[in-house]
This record gives sequence, structure tokens and C-alpha cells, in this order.
Amino acid sequence: MILPKDRDPRFVTIRRGGTLTDSDHQLLALWAASCAEHVLDWFESARPDDPRPRQAIEQARAWVRGEITMSQARTAGGHAMAAARDLSGVARHAAYAAGQAAVVAHVAAHELGAAAYAIKAARAAAPEGEGESAGRLECLWQRDQLPEAIRELVLDDQRLRNEICWSVFDC
Repeated sequence: MILPKDRDPRFVTIRRGGTLTDSDHQLLALWAASCAEHVLDWFESARPDDPRPRQAIEQARAWVRGEITMSQARTAGGHAMAAARDLSGVARHAAYAAGQAAVVAHVAAHELGAAAYAIKAARAAAPEGEGESAGRLECLWQRDQLPEAIRELVLDDQRLRNEICWSVFDC
């Protein structure tokens, strides 16, 4: 589980009673897509003929550009997560990262899901005994990608939800 029981109004759009602007929602989706894309090769190495995770990342970006609906992005996310179901380890985590990135269009708070699964993928791909270090490096890389407009929001969200996100944001 990566979502808290109580929704943080900072991740609910203004039109739904929260405080999240459309532009910040879009930045969250783009950041999540970047996090997922950074580890996507591990899925594609395991399943080179399965386009669903890559398509989910592309759909997240298409949603930001206004080319598809939220429902289409959410559906693509579900398909990416379905690609993960019969896998384990790094490939599974990478596919879940892609799925989480696409569903940010539906629920902005999934941004941490994409990041957390990408960190889990980096940990799983690391040589024996180097998983924690690889996870920290991935976490730091992700933080370097954060747009300034959402940086403090995401860092605070990481602090608040670190425990339910497998404590991967200790970097």
C-alpha cells in the first residue's frame, strides 16, 4: 500500500476541494514518468515483446499534453501493472513503477508509487550487498529531477509516507 487512509488535500485538485493546481498535477505526472522510465530497461530486458509499461509512461505524458483523458491514462496504468503480475524482482518493480506513473493522472498521490517502485527496482537490480546503496543513488537521482515548483511538496510527501512506501526514501 502506498496511499494513506486519509487523502492529503495537497494532492487533490482544486476543483475537487483540494489545493493542487493543474500545472502542479501535470508536473507530478511528468516526474513520475521520468522515475519510471529511468528503470524501464529492466522490465524490457525481461519482457522485450511487452509494450504495456512503456505505453503507460507515454500515456502519462500524453495526458499532460492534453492528448488523452485521465481515464485513458488510468487504463494504461492498469495494463502496465498487469504486465508485472507474473513477474518477480526487478522486472516486476519496474513495470509497477510505470503503472503508478500513468495513474497519477487519476490520483496525484501515486507519484510516490512510481518513485518507490523505481527505487525497489534499483535495489533488486544491484549486485549482492549493494541494494541499499543502489536505492539511495536512485532516490538521489529522482530528487535531482524534481521541478522546483513541486520539490518541497514531494519531499514532504516522501517524509510523511516513507514508512508505508517501504522506507525507500531514506536518502
